[in-house]
Amino acid sequence: MRVLHVVTLHTPTNDFGGPTRVALNLSRGLRERGVDARIATLGDGFPGPLPGSVEGVPSFLHRARHVLPAFEVSGITSPALLARAGRLVRGADVVHVHLMRDLITLPFALTALRARVPLVLQTHGMIDPTEKAFAKAVDVLALKRVLRGADAILHLTAEERDGVQAVVPGTRLRTFHRLVNGVALQDRRPARTSRPPTVLYLARVQQRKRPQDFVAAVPHVLARHPGARFVLAGPDTGALTPELRRQAERLGVGPALEYAGPLGHAQVLDRLRRSDVYVLPSVVEPFAVSLLEAMSVGLPVVATRTGGLSPDIEAAGAGRLTDSRPDADNGPLIARAVLDLLDPAANERASAAAWHLVRDRFSIDAVVGRLLEVYEEVRSRARR
Repeated sequence: MRVLHVVTLHTPTNDFGGPTRVALNLSRGLRERGVDARIATLGDGFPGPLPGSVEGVPSFLHRARHVLPAFEVSGITSPALLARAGRLVRGADVVHVHLMRDLITLPFALTALRARVPLVLQTHGMIDPTEKAFAKAVDVLALKRVLRGADAILHLTAEERDGVQAVVPGTRLRTFHRLVNGVALQDRRPARTSRPPTVLYLARVQQRKRPQDFVAAVPHVLARHPGARFVLAGPDTGALTPELRRQAERLGVGPALEYAGPLGHAQVLDRLRRSDVYVLPSVVEPFAVSLLEAMSVGLPVVATRTGGLSPDIEAAGAGRLTDSRPDADNGPLIARAVLDLLDPAANERASAAAWHLVRDRFSIDAVVGRLLEVYEEVRSRARR
């Protein structure tokens, strides 16, 4: 079987985050099952020639052109890649599009509909009703047609499915399939030692993920663990780093905070293994791959109750949950959860629970098995 994954953007530092990581994880898992999975995407931030493969997955990368800078990721495209779309689509048995309102995934999805190649859409929580004029125009011109014509729409949660249906009322329920995110299970990190602890934030630095709550927790943790280190890592897509530095200085904790910036995937795993607690204070997080990757090495996590993974984390005992208050200082709440997990016995229990949770429910092998069932269903329906 030949499968073409289409995702908007890939950069050396994973600036686009979840959708690209999911596309890569699924493609690698499919290839391990003997499926010829490839990726078509834009490349940006590469100093030299664009690579022909990403993490072992053959890839059709074309240099991103920022034709509508005001719309950020939604405003980038490549005429050269779009010119190849028809040939790439017709060469696939299934086209799997990681859909958003943009100038790459939508054209590829429309091309698949015209070519009558089975089309699977994965929305990653990015498609829901909107009042923005540009987005509404995109919905009328292309998005609604794509959603109505898809052979399968993959969703993470019931809320995500309901959001898609609100954009296109009457979408057939048999079109929807739940597919959770999955990651490769890693070797479990070593147990905590007597060294000063390290607390890690590793995700895109943007307002929705509330890195300021991570910084606000620092003085409360330092009061009990004066030697603790705090690492803020990830691409700064919200231009918040200067503000976070000022916040740390106001709180008197500047020397305790390291700004690691964007990291490659191998560096991400290394940071996770060398940390004691992972913190993601997002107000809303449909199904964070970063939480799964942290737990895949047995790193206990602190997350908010509003995340899609939060019920699983709580039930397994893989970390601690905090309330999400968008207009409040959540630092004390996060600090309390971190301090709880810095107890050696609690840390060891949560570490084991996190690793087993990923192994038993969110391994990429299990997710790929379910995805292959969806592919076979849509191909069978197309043949009939």
